[in-house]
Amino acid sequence: MSEHRFITQIGMGVDQHGHNDDCSHAAFKAIKNAISTNCLTGLIEICGLKDPQDLIRMKVHAKIGAPFPEKINEKKVLKAIPLGQKSIEVVKGGLLIKGIQINELGDTSDNIIVCNAAVSVSVSF
Repeated sequence: MSEHRFITQIGMGVDQHGHNDDCSHAAFKAIKNAISTNCLTGLIEICGLKDPQDLIRMKVHAKIGAPFPEKINEKKVLKAIPLGQKSIEVVKGGLLIKGIQINELGDTSDNIIVCNAAVSVSVSF
């Protein structure tokens, strides 16, 4: 069996509060944005993953661009992917934009954090 990429989708996520420069929330939203407009009917119709347990065979890889890659909680971010064998790679990227700091919302800075995600689904057959 060899692995073949089935789809790659791009997404963006924003955290307007940037608590402690944690990029996890924006990265989670970026993955959700990438996968939210896909209906992978080809997994069933072309690849033959007919039963729900077959979907565990698909591999879902998320590459995240984040302003503070060291501040990503990978376990938390991977929860954005509902099925499959999940993996993540985090690199320096995204954007950091000056916003406003609202202490009552728990803000620790005026940073707006933007993360990008490239999510690929691969199957083996």
